[in-house]
Amino acid sequence: MTRRVAGIDCGTNSIRLLIADIDETGTLTDVRREMRIVRLGQGVDATGAFVPEAIERTRVALHEYVEMMRETGVGAVRMVATSATRDARNREDFFAMTRAELGAVVPGAVAEVITGDEEARLSFAGAVGELDPAEGPFVVVDLGGGSTELVLGDAHGVRAAFSANIGCVRITERCLKTDPPTSEEVSAAKQFVSERVGEALDVVPVAQARTWVGVAGTMTTIAALGRDLPEYDPAKVHLSRIDLPRLYEVCKGLVEMNHEQRAALGPMHPGRVDVIGGGAIVCSTLADEFHRRAGISELVVSEHDILDGIAMSVR
Repeated sequence: MTRRVAGIDCGTNSIRLLIADIDETGTLTDVRREMRIVRLGQGVDATGAFVPEAIERTRVALHEYVEMMRETGVGAVRMVATSATRDARNREDFFAMTRAELGAVVPGAVAEVITGDEEARLSFAGAVGELDPAEGPFVVVDLGGGSTELVLGDAHGVRAAFSANIGCVRITERCLKTDPPTSEEVSAAKQFVSERVGEALDVVPVAQARTWVGVAGTMTTIAALGRDLPEYDPAKVHLSRIDLPRLYEVCKGLVEMNHEQRAALGPMHPGRVDVIGGGAIVCSTLADEFHRRAGISELVVSEHDILDGIAMSVR
């Protein structure tokens, strides 16, 4: 017997929807996937609060999703909010909005803020389901707008996890002020990222890993660019592999380009244009450390991530 469920992932930069049928074994069959760039975390790193226009952008997108859920007969939904919402002092305004919108599908439903640890575990569950267990242990990296989750695990589950406060929006707003960024700004960003990555790797023993799996928009865009795709194609990106020399080349280019040059790249989503340079710095820093500590020489990219983990966890 299958149930039709929905998972919503509301991050710092985007809000995403997965409507899927789930069977008794927990296997998902996609019905619909959607993504909107809403930049909910606009200014949160600097001010500690959501701006009203960011909440309104998110409400408009969520209202669209609610209509899709009603049209497709969704019976249960889980909406998860992550880094920006953990940090915002006026998050009750956000919760009130989600309660009003989600109530049209499931009375009383509201977004929930999850810890970085749970975020990491949901990301891992979604990311490795289609990979050969023999390639494990896996280190899964979910590179978001406000935070980056590192999770080490295998077919038996998660061994260690850490949520680092480095993401493409946070790094851009904090360090990369000009277009293109100056060498001083890039150096400051690399230093900040390196320190946070060091903290994460004190907790996550990545030397045990055999395979690096990257999820979320920065990683998938880098993979698409690494394959020289003329436009973004999820089927060609999913489970694709990019070796480290090519990854470094793509990341370096993204940091050095200006806004117009990044916008002209075929696979680039317009909502990522101004922040992907920050994400590229996080990605290349992780590549350095994973190669040094575990001898990992390539990145495997999955289209399945925390969103799938959320849908699998719907009760």
